[in-house]
Amino acid sequence: MFEPSDKPRLFALPPGVDFPAELIKGLDARLAGQSPEALARVQLIVNTRRMERRIRDIYDTGPARLLPRLSLVTDTVYRGCTDAVRLVTPVLRRRLELAQLISVLLKAQPDLAAQSSLYHLADSLAALMDEMQGEGVSTQTIRDLDVSDMSGHWARAQQFIGIVDSYLGEGEDRIDPQAQQRAQVEALVKEWAVNPPSHPVILAGSTGSRGTTLMLIDAVARLPQGAVILPGFDFDQPQSVWDDMADALVSEDHPQFRFYRMMETLGLNHEDVQSWTEGEPPSKARNRLVSLALRPAPYTHAWLEEGPHLQDIAHATGNLTLVEAPGPRAEALAIAMRLRQAVEDGQTAALITPDRMLTRRVSAALDQWRILPDDSAGLPLQLSPPGRFLRHVAQLFTQRLNNEKLMALLKHPLCHSGAERGEHLLLTRDLELFLRKNGPPFPDAESLGAYQTRETGDVPPHWIDWLVDTVTDRCVENPLPLGEWIETLVTLAEKLAAGSRAEGSGGLWEKNAGQKALSVIAALRDEAEYGGEMTAREFTDLLGAVLSGEEVRDRDAPHPQVLIWGTLEARVQGADLLILGGLNEGTWPEAPSPDPWLNRKLRHQAGLLLPERRIGLSAHDFQLAVAAPEVWLTRSERSEDSETIPSRWLNRITNLLQGLPEQGRPALEAMRNRGRKWVDWAEAMEEAEPIEPAKRPSPRPPVAARPRKLSVTEIKRLIRDPYAVYAKHVLRLRPLDPLVREPDALLRGIVVHEILEHFVKETRDDPSKLSLNAFLEKCSAILEEKVSWPVAKRLWQARMKKVAEPFVESEIQRQSRAIPLKFEVSGGISLAPLDFRLTGQADRIDQNEAGELIIYDYKTGTPPSASVQAKFDKQLLIEAAMAEQGAFDNVPMGKVIAATFIGLGSKYNEVEAPLVEEPPEKVLAELRELIGAYFELDQGFTSRRALQKDTDAGDYDQLARFGEWDRSAPSYPEDLT
Repeated sequence: MFEPSDKPRLFALPPGVDFPAELIKGLDARLAGQSPEALARVQLIVNTRRMERRIRDIYDTGPARLLPRLSLVTDTVYRGCTDAVRLVTPVLRRRLELAQLISVLLKAQPDLAAQSSLYHLADSLAALMDEMQGEGVSTQTIRDLDVSDMSGHWARAQQFIGIVDSYLGEGEDRIDPQAQQRAQVEALVKEWAVNPPSHPVILAGSTGSRGTTLMLIDAVARLPQGAVILPGFDFDQPQSVWDDMADALVSEDHPQFRFYRMMETLGLNHEDVQSWTEGEPPSKARNRLVSLALRPAPYTHAWLEEGPHLQDIAHATGNLTLVEAPGPRAEALAIAMRLRQAVEDGQTAALITPDRMLTRRVSAALDQWRILPDDSAGLPLQLSPPGRFLRHVAQLFTQRLNNEKLMALLKHPLCHSGAERGEHLLLTRDLELFLRKNGPPFPDAESLGAYQTRETGDVPPHWIDWLVDTVTDRCVENPLPLGEWIETLVTLAEKLAAGSRAEGSGGLWEKNAGQKALSVIAALRDEAEYGGEMTAREFTDLLGAVLSGEEVRDRDAPHPQVLIWGTLEARVQGADLLILGGLNEGTWPEAPSPDPWLNRKLRHQAGLLLPERRIGLSAHDFQLAVAAPEVWLTRSERSEDSETIPSRWLNRITNLLQGLPEQGRPALEAMRNRGRKWVDWAEAMEEAEPIEPAKRPSPRPPVAARPRKLSVTEIKRLIRDPYAVYAKHVLRLRPLDPLVREPDALLRGIVVHEILEHFVKETRDDPSKLSLNAFLEKCSAILEEKVSWPVAKRLWQARMKKVAEPFVESEIQRQSRAIPLKFEVSGGISLAPLDFRLTGQADRIDQNEAGELIIYDYKTGTPPSASVQAKFDKQLLIEAAMAEQGAFDNVPMGKVIAATFIGLGSKYNEVEAPLVEEPPEKVLAELRELIGAYFELDQGFTSRRALQKDTDAGDYDQLARFGEWDRSAPSYPEDLT
């Protein structure tokens, strides 16, 4: 196939050509006239599985012929080297063993890092091991680095590197995958040096960015019939730029730097690189423009010299569209619209981006047209139904079960998927409503059993038994061996998936995602002995990390013309339209990950890869993709919370064009105009028809439908927010209680009332208990019984301790004036001549020797002032009027000489009700007038009529469409029938 040569053979294709198609075209040209089996003797090594599939697809289109022997650089090329084959340590086993080693170190020296960072450190250490083995760097090399100016940091890093050394040298019978790969390549190189293959060996599509791959490239290029074919080689880059690329600290992030390093290894210069075919890129002018724009930073002055000599910029940018969307949603929708247009036009279109959130947004937008893109990345297994289900189950081991976790698990589509799922969902709904209304915040076997007893006849016993058996009392505090964790997880997950009426595992392990999840569990089970003991939290973290490392493809057939690729797949080409999305700094290119082991300078000294390497590879992917026949460059000007910075490559192209006033600026404006058209269409598509804002409601229902009974506390609501009374009593709507019970102000008020009631009752019967210590003991006892949250329990205990002393002192004075008579006493009074009844409940009523009454009301918030009580919060004033009418059960009629709010918030205080200014007679008369007004047909129940603050939220504000109007808006009466 090749003529003899004393130099390594290095071929290349320029950016923009269809690399797989031109690769095959060059093979056919060189084998023209030879026998059909000549192609079958060719060993073709490619860089990715997608490249391999694309080559096979091209051959499948015909004509019929024998195929070359296809393999990947990472596997099949080494199979013949049996001398280098050793037992390979599975990646998961290595990860678990490293975690165990690091865990021991962290326990011995806890100041090195937090225990919660265990698996993160294990992953980063494993990555360092991979890199060291791939680049042929020993731990001794790293130990010998000059770290004199960073000893504090290095002392810690050196301890971790010691783990790598001990792990790598643990035994000769085991080897890491990267080390195995390098050993096999080294063995292959030695074998070829003695017995070079006579058949053609071609390595195509790789940039040689890893040391092992570069070693293989060097060997292949020197074979008698070997050749290397580079993708996206910049034939337009001048010699001066190539000559000054030696310093990796300056040039590593350039798209052509890896080729320079490869040519340096092979002893070649750029003039020795031959074109594999005569295939032309779609636009040579665009390639020259991009090549100039992406020059290394020290050479951007060339823009001034070479920029004015660029030819035909209008043609170079004619098929370039620049989309600068106002936000991520607009960017995604514009991309989706263009992909839909490509489908209509019969084009093949591919979105290339590292931003997975953007791809999800685009996929969601395409769904409205029933277009399912072919996403090469698939879905992370942890986000698939089985992945989420397994993580939900694992969380049962880490914390007490709360209502939110219980409902998330019971409503999961895989839960109870064995049989009778419809019945299960109905029972789950009823249980949720019960838990919202009655609690408890942390359901257990006792509370679920009480629910069954309460709902006798409606809840099947077998369902409650299944629920109690699977989800209650699952929190594990002690460490367990990994194998035991896995068996417990699988057993419990299968029981939950099967349900209460079936055996087996339901749909847990079915479909692609289920089978992938089962394979992950099997791998964990196989390597469990290397995981040691771990806590429930550590096991949950491990499970999530392992699941996140796997992906699953959708089982549904995607659309063949709409593709979503990663940046590496830009080399495959083959699409009519490429959309390069998410071109913002930090997204494309991605920001280098922080290295906990070595800084940039030390990496360079050790011969390891610099952080800029990834940026340089991304730059090369960009250079390849932007040379396609038709290209969209898209970015959002703002992220979710801030302005964005354009990608450095996009910035260079736009700046270069902007600096060329005659050709560049008009071309750039044309690119932007083409993109602006699609952004405008996307915004027009999102634009909703204007809807007139709702008016401030003031409904006027029939008098017969208006409430005939209210509680004392609802009088305040009737004054301040009449619409809330209308919604509750006329429409009979009730706000749904929160699913997740929190230690909020309502619960604190209930608990404090119970504390005071019990304490005062006991001190009335036994005055010796009226002491500070007795009060604090009572607080502790009630809080322990009623409050399930440890933090809230301690916080509330501290608050009660703060007000305990003034409360006990004032309580001694209160009981010296009168004897506590009743607690939480209910009562009611009819307001004649109105057909209306007022009900209420007094916290506490005392009676003195003269038969006079004193009313107390406990407040855990700020008690209302006297002026507020007179106008709005009339609770104590009304209770006093009711007491004088004998309206409270088992409380004799008597004169009320005082009514007091007792505040137990951040500080203790008492506020007297203005009984002198607001005597009972006046209060009842005003109350009759208020109620009577709402029995008039023309009186509406106005929303938020007189709230104390605009920030006060009501239960029915959403129903009233508050926000479409404000407090300055006039009310809109509406007669209802």
